[in-house]
Amino acid sequence: MLKKIFLTAAGVLTLCAGLWAGDTASFVDLGFSPDGGVYMFGQYGVQSGTLKPWADLFIVDVARNDFVAGGRISYTHDSPIAAGQDGSGALYRLIAGNAGLAERCGVSFPNQGQPLYIALDGEDSVSGETIEFRHFESGKSFRANLVSSSEGSGQYLRSSFYINLESVSDGGQRNTYTVGDISVKRQDIVSYHIKKVIIDSREDSIVFVIEMRRRSEAGHDIRYMVETLRL
Repeated sequence: MLKKIFLTAAGVLTLCAGLWAGDTASFVDLGFSPDGGVYMFGQYGVQSGTLKPWADLFIVDVARNDFVAGGRISYTHDSPIAAGQDGSGALYRLIAGNAGLAERCGVSFPNQGQPLYIALDGEDSVSGETIEFRHFESGKSFRANLVSSSEGSGQYLRSSFYINLESVSDGGQRNTYTVGDISVKRQDIVSYHIKKVIIDSREDSIVFVIEMRRRSEAGHDIRYMVETLRL
């Protein structure tokens, strides 16, 4: 006999509330400028306590590995999301409202980066993690080692990291770089993890997408940042 299952509205909302538990951001690659000198990305999510959608936009000067003037913008909606929504609408609102800034910085949304490395789902942050990847078009191979440190605990926790990067060309030329600044202390960040590495179409700008696990009342939130390098 065919059985039909009906979920009440309350049941659906209870299920969704379970799925929404925790505040985990989604990362969005928004593209480079044509010369690879500027990179734009966003992140969005839903606050675990209020269910309000939020979003951040960031525009980075790749060579300086720092934000351009006015290149950090955040938004939190004033009401919770409805069942079935994921909070991405907050990011769309930010992008639409700051199209002029993206245009002034020369960002081209279709000019997204080529992935060189993507971490597998479920991989945990590991102190001193080392990854290896290759750019097949140029023949260059890379080895990156993330070194992190922390001080204090609980509400006094502060941490930092940097990346030792080594590249070897197809002809054997070896170069080393330090990406990031160990002197920058970030409050409440428990760990760092290399989630993705991308390169621009000109093959001389590299972006490390870093997943940060942040201490929160609900446990740990996930946020993203980038470290950039002009080869």
